[in-house]
Amino acid sequence: MKRIFFLLLLAQLLHTADASAQVSTQKLGNVTWNHLALQVKDIEASKTFYKDIIGLTPVTVPDNLKAIRGWFDIGNGQMIHLLAGRTTPVVNDKNGSHFSIFVDSIDQAEKFLTSQKIEFHKQVRFDNVTQIYFADPDGYLIELNQRAK
Repeated sequence: MKRIFFLLLLAQLLHTADASAQVSTQKLGNVTWNHLALQVKDIEASKTFYKDIIGLTPVTVPDNLKAIRGWFDIGNGQMIHLLAGRTTPVVNDKNGSHFSIFVDSIDQAEKFLTSQKIEFHKQVRFDNVTQIYFADPDGYLIELNQRAK
């Protein structure tokens, strides 16, 4: 059940779950996503959140970085990197910086967030898609969208 949230991270940027998904640019050639790095205040709390709430699989971090890094597999050779050291607050609102992930069931996701006592904002987008927004321990905003059937 904890893995219900994570199906595709950065789906709006990747456009496909295919490992060969590429974006062609004139300046760089073909590019694919490698990782998203988020600086966090409490590395252990953030590792727990991304593992237990979002449902990501931890990736082994080199021994000399274990106390200050957390890496998570998001599929297709891509990762989220958590970096210790945040000293300023993250300020977001529902229209601010965020990343979006698909879920199989927005209703199931809402029940899970409620059971975990995680505050969220639910709204219906202009095209009748229900969205849920909630924050990680640092305030990074995460948007949930139900995958089209």
